[in-house]
Amino acid sequence: MALVLNIETATTNCSVSLSKDGETLVLKEDNSLGYSHAETLHLFIDEVFNISEIKPKDIDAVAVSKGPGSYTGLRIGVSSAKGLCFALDKPLISISTLESLAHQVKYNDGYIIPMLDARRMEVYSAIYNSNLELHREIRAEILTEESYSILLEHSKVYFIGNGVEKTKRLIQHPNAIFIDAKLPSANEMSLLAEIKHKKSDTEDVAYFEPYYLKDFVALKKKN
Repeated sequence: MALVLNIETATTNCSVSLSKDGETLVLKEDNSLGYSHAETLHLFIDEVFNISEIKPKDIDAVAVSKGPGSYTGLRIGVSSAKGLCFALDKPLISISTLESLAHQVKYNDGYIIPMLDARRMEVYSAIYNSNLELHREIRAEILTEESYSILLEHSKVYFIGNGVEKTKRLIQHPNAIFIDAKLPSANEMSLLAEIKHKKSDTEDVAYFEPYYLKDFVALKKKN
């Protein structure tokens, strides 16, 4: 049983929640501003504390979405979470971005594939069964018309995340179910953070780094 501040910045959705015993008390998020996390994240953090009337010193831990996702977004979220942990002397909990995203799917059959756009025809993805247990590890993979064909032949497959748009242009199978316009949120982090807190499954604040999955490559700005 814990009070946890949850921070999600792996995509364009800047999302912050305050949870108690795995239930979200307050959620503040906005996907309309693009990658403006540097300007909005701390405003959202202040707002969830003000709305809940809970003081930062009274929380038990800070949870952060660890990736994969946007390099810059993850850096901002993790840096902010670590700063709060140092200042408040609280433990740091890391949550898989794709696992959190998978928890938005509310079906009891088939498989769930959370996927985040990774440029061109590539996505970051994982596969979970209907009990939200990991069936296949996280990968950076290039999509083709044959992607996930074995799963699709035998069961329904639910695709969710901002990698869905490119996926449904390639995969046209009656068992493929596409859940559009969904991004990772701090709301689903609440339960996952509570589970980890009960197990004392925390990170070394000084040395923790986001899970980028791929090396960062800087692109030159087009003229």
